[in-house]
Amino acid sequence: MKRTFLCSRWLTASLLLTLITASGFRLIVDDPAYRTRIDQWHQERVTSLKSENGWLNLAGLFWLEAGKNSLGRGTNFAVSFPEAGARVDLGALYLEKGEVRFVPPKEAEVSANGKAVTAPITIFSSDDNSITLAHGSLRWFIIKRGDKYGVRLRDLNSPYLSEFHGIDRFPVDESWRVNAKLEVPSVPKTIPILDVLGMTSQQALAGTLVFERAGKTYRLDAVGDGPKLFILFGDLTNAHQTYGSGRFLYVDKPGADGTTVLDFNQAINPPCAFTPYATCPLPPKQNKLALSVTAGEKRYGDH
Repeated sequence: MKRTFLCSRWLTASLLLTLITASGFRLIVDDPAYRTRIDQWHQERVTSLKSENGWLNLAGLFWLEAGKNSLGRGTNFAVSFPEAGARVDLGALYLEKGEVRFVPPKEAEVSANGKAVTAPITIFSSDDNSITLAHGSLRWFIIKRGDKYGVRLRDLNSPYLSEFHGIDRFPVDESWRVNAKLEVPSVPKTIPILDVLGMTSQQALAGTLVFERAGKTYRLDAVGDGPKLFILFGDLTNAHQTYGSGRFLYVDKPGADGTTVLDFNQAINPPCAFTPYATCPLPPKQNKLALSVTAGEKRYGDH
């Protein structure tokens, strides 16, 4: 009787495994160590979002005109920061020949790297990184998008920070950690990337990552020339469960064998999911997958 029972259990397990394999699914090993690594990675992501250089404290984006742009808190400035109490003159920004020069005001203190700015300084040029200026809880610096120059404003007391209570995620599922082969173009190639401003830039194509899911083959174009490849992708969950314009994924550059790992548990929302003041790129049409990627971050708030 005991031998018959054990044989029956073995046949049931064998049949179940055969059915799972035939249907295109595989058994998922619940690896606590892997789940812990993903949870720790996600916590670091949240900490980064809340940091001074994170996306949650963005408070404005102002495009500059050529020449002089008056700057201040309140109205009647070319660049009008949110008013907090009395109107404050914060000086002027001069955009000339691809450079932005800041002329400080006579009274209100503006600092750079913790030191008061007392004389005109160049805060942006094609050869240097943008210098961040500060006044009270405000921080601002220059960004360039195409041929446009803008002031990106941060407020360390932003309500977006106080209203942030984390990001919903799909349950960690190791089956969404898949091997991929990078197909590198035989000649250098670029792909057009559109952003939310309607501007298109040509990005160097690092290659196309090819992977399989449930017996089907999928392809994702990747860009980036550093140790990580960058992927903008969309999928069928964008309609209701995840951010409507798609998500981001960073992966390690392939080794000598041309393979790497796509871990969709690390799929993240773009900055535009958290603030209206970001200028996010959008997934190219070839990166919109015809499957539901039920892994990674879900839709944030009402976005």
